[in-house]
Amino acid sequence: MNILIKNAMLKTAQYNGKYDVFISEGQIQRIESSIDHMDQQTKVIDAKGKLLSAGLIDVHVHLREPGGEHKETIETGTKAAARGGFTTICPMPNTRPVPDQVETMENLEQIISSDAVVKVLPYASITKRQLGNEHVDFETLSQCLTFAFTDDGVGVQSAHMMYEAMQHAAKVNKAIVAHCEENTLIYNGAVHAGDVSERLNIPGIPSICEATQIARDVLLSEASGCHYHVCHVSTKESVRVIRDAKKAGIHVTAEVTPHHLLLCEDDIKEHDTNYKMNPPLRSKEDREALIEGLLEGTIDMIATDHAPHAEDEKNTTMEKAPFGIVGSEIAFSLLYTHFVKNGEWSLEQLLSYLTTQPKNVFGLDVGEICEGAIADLALFDLDNEYTIDANDFASKSCNTPFLSEKVYGETAMTIVDGEIIYERGVTQWT
Repeated sequence: MNILIKNAMLKTAQYNGKYDVFISEGQIQRIESSIDHMDQQTKVIDAKGKLLSAGLIDVHVHLREPGGEHKETIETGTKAAARGGFTTICPMPNTRPVPDQVETMENLEQIISSDAVVKVLPYASITKRQLGNEHVDFETLSQCLTFAFTDDGVGVQSAHMMYEAMQHAAKVNKAIVAHCEENTLIYNGAVHAGDVSERLNIPGIPSICEATQIARDVLLSEASGCHYHVCHVSTKESVRVIRDAKKAGIHVTAEVTPHHLLLCEDDIKEHDTNYKMNPPLRSKEDREALIEGLLEGTIDMIATDHAPHAEDEKNTTMEKAPFGIVGSEIAFSLLYTHFVKNGEWSLEQLLSYLTTQPKNVFGLDVGEICEGAIADLALFDLDNEYTIDANDFASKSCNTPFLSEKVYGETAMTIVDGEIIYERGVTQWT
């Protein structure tokens, strides 16, 4: 099907204003101020001034399949992504089994091919079964669909293991993506070690737990020549280490989540497990440092760390509940409402963090709007206020502290390879 999108608002370096966009054969063929209706085989969509963006890219999600299908599946997770305007997502390997060998990765690729509604680029693990004891075969796994290598969910505790992993990854031109957590400094914590942990009498995780491992890894990255990417940065010390590493010319990049940009430990008023995530919500000063780090370029992009859990799993104490919250469906709206609509960021900045930056950092062939580009697109309604409602989620899970919040920027349509896969009010996934 050919698609003609009329009266769409574009915000790119090349286009700024209202344009018509003609899509055919999975690509953007024409972008002009006005394009006449083509023929009866062309579906015409009047965007009515809504924002047309390149499809968002999320380099950090958890789809849970295989092994955790009661929380999420590749089908429901990719539908959630599409409903949030994401057209390319990268799922972490903390599944069961772990994608740590070619056969397991090929089985995962088959499910993706069958069930995914957006593009899915899976990670392989750094170590077998993510146990930190034995490396995977980087060369053979790099020949699969493998996006990069990570043991996300656990930090690689041995410097020796991480250094050799970086050497292997550098040889196959893949990034090492790190969940940074020094196990000896976790102290069985459930929240940040600070005012709230003391007030609520909950064991706390100190900031140095994260920053210590980043400091180790940037030096290993320098020695190995490997691209090193830091997951979900949460502390001011981590920002400082990454800033210094970049100044030294080390190939390090980093991401931050929407919830770490929007919330801090002070927002935890009671034992509410929807506020439990890893890394935990840190201090107000940490949150401010994350925003500053993003704006100055120390932190490169935003990634959701979409981490669904079943309701009964979260319905327990802060100490016992699993870490993680969902984010795919509401990330853009939350960020647009709290940072762009109030004037702190430009719309172009937000789109860069969610499209251009991940595209450029990881060398992807998606994430832009221009003639000849792949037609992965998202249409956002910036003017209509809506309420975040668990009943509207395409995800199997709704574990988030943002329920009932009023926001702007709802996804009106998502297009992948020139095909409409989600349309608000038409697509029924809930």
